[in-house]
Amino acid sequence: MFTKDKIKNLLSHPNMLTLYRIAAIPGIVLLLMFPNRFCTFIAALLFSAAAITDYLDGYFARRRGLVSDFGMIMDPVADKLLVSSAFIMLASHGWVPAWMVCIIIGRELAVTGLRNFVVENRDEIASSTLGKYKTGFQIAAIIPLLFHYPYFGINFHVIGTVFLWGALVLTVWSGVDYFIKFKRLLKI
Repeated sequence: MFTKDKIKNLLSHPNMLTLYRIAAIPGIVLLLMFPNRFCTFIAALLFSAAAITDYLDGYFARRRGLVSDFGMIMDPVADKLLVSSAFIMLASHGWVPAWMVCIIIGRELAVTGLRNFVVENRDEIASSTLGKYKTGFQIAAIIPLLFHYPYFGINFHVIGTVFLWGALVLTVWSGVDYFIKFKRLLKI
């Protein structure tokens, strides 16, 4: 039987933050199906809250000693689902170039496949600093791009576009870095 304490512990477990991030995706997509000032503003806030859980789940897992196989697998999947969904919706409105989204999502899929292959062979490629910067730039691009409309005289779309170019460079650079590490792992 679930007691109040068991439910509280379950809901405060770092893996729940990962699941909250995944649960936010349909809301963001639904809001972006109606690209007006109100819906895009709420979508940007929801995305921002979900992005914050990316940092918090890892922080709490390490601090409380609650690192789990589920978290190690699902955390990067949740990140990729969140970022990819937002970029796809932005591209569907023509707010970002589709070719950039293809490169970003293609890199994410390729690196995820590579990491899965490495794990199956009992090796590991840890997240790199470049990968963390890449994620930071992607999030920093997506938030103002989701706002899209000017607020208080600030052109959020231009700000997002600047970060998007930085994200693209870091996406390619960190992808190449992962494949170089993979090549060393195989001793090719």
